[in-house]
Amino acid sequence: MRLSGSITALATPFGVTGELDLDAWQRLLAGQLEGGTQAIVVAGSTGEANALHDDEFDILLRTAVEAVAGRIPVLAGTGLSNTAKTIEQSRRAAALGADAALIVTPPYVRPTQAGMVAHYRAIADDGALPVVLYNVPGRTGSDLLPETVSELYQHPRIVGIKEARNDPGRMAALLAFRSEAFTVLSGDDSTACRAMLAGADGVVSVASNVLPRSFRRLCDLARARRVDDALAWDARLAPTYDFFGIEPNPIPVKALLAMDGIGHGLRLPLTELSSTHRDTAIRIAGIVRDLESACRDSVTA
Repeated sequence: MRLSGSITALATPFGVTGELDLDAWQRLLAGQLEGGTQAIVVAGSTGEANALHDDEFDILLRTAVEAVAGRIPVLAGTGLSNTAKTIEQSRRAAALGADAALIVTPPYVRPTQAGMVAHYRAIADDGALPVVLYNVPGRTGSDLLPETVSELYQHPRIVGIKEARNDPGRMAALLAFRSEAFTVLSGDDSTACRAMLAGADGVVSVASNVLPRSFRRLCDLARARRVDDALAWDARLAPTYDFFGIEPNPIPVKALLAMDGIGHGLRLPLTELSSTHRDTAIRIAGIVRDLESACRDSVTA
């Protein structure tokens, strides 16, 4: 398995009383497949993994694996603050049919770089699933440095990294490790085009929850090194990038999903999009519809 292209970090739809909305989940999955998404992440940070009960994690992952039916890879977010618990969660995901584990640096506990090397090696050595490293220091308080990745990337069970820092220098340093056995993915929508033009293999996206066709087009253009076309399409997507950062993820994207009838709200302490941003959300929803329609029209033309 080699991950590449447009990969969606799926939001988790809830019903009006806060329970899982499995009908909405199935519609979200179907839309991703129809839109050309090339892999999905279940129960990542966009999926409000920390708010899910064990049985909910199981249901979401099992139904995703069944819906996808081997057409694209299914990654499970299994990273926790403790190594033994992460191994246990990764084994659980493997038993449910996941293809790989997306494992964030341990949140809150702030391990040393040596601690992160030991953490990831222990998980990879356990062998439950191929491991994709995930660095998002703004959320976890830990930054997985390139020199640390250099000690991990040749492990046969560590198959890639999702880097969510938007620093071109950081991406350039990680691209030195890229190979057929180790994939480098952007984890930042607004700089994903730049990263792919520099050589990254793809993006793990929040925006592609509502823009699956548009992100597939962006990835196809950038990875084909059609520089002018990729940059022009990225510029058309730019207003959506601003919106998705207007409040903490996944608040904005879930507001747009709700407008399409996919889910209702979030679990505390996350709350729905502030009313002051309602008009902006309506405007961005129109841009999303136009972008997705443009992609459909280009296919049928």
